[in-house]
Amino acid sequence: MIIEKNEQSMNKKQKITLIIGLVLIASALVVWLAHGAEIFTKTQVLIEKYDELFGYTYEEWVDKIIIGLDYAGSFSAVVALITVVLLFIFKNKKKERQV
Repeated sequence: MIIEKNEQSMNKKQKITLIIGLVLIASALVVWLAHGAEIFTKTQVLIEKYDELFGYTYEEWVDKIIIGLDYAGSFSAVVALITVVLLFIFKNKKKERQV
């Protein structure tokens, strides 16, 4: 029995490109979830502090970056676009070698 290789299968470069793209997208989403799954990126956070000398609490803005979906989503979209373009380029090179 002869098993023919399916022409839709990916070559080694395509598989590596796809794996790297998926890992980058997954890591961006994990960072977004770890930062609190905010929709918009925040550069300052309002925290509550307690003054022990006078015994009252007050609010203060602290510089802290919390990655939002706007940055994580746009990064993921760019990585997905680059991955698709590279997969297409590697697919064309495979066909050119066969001809």
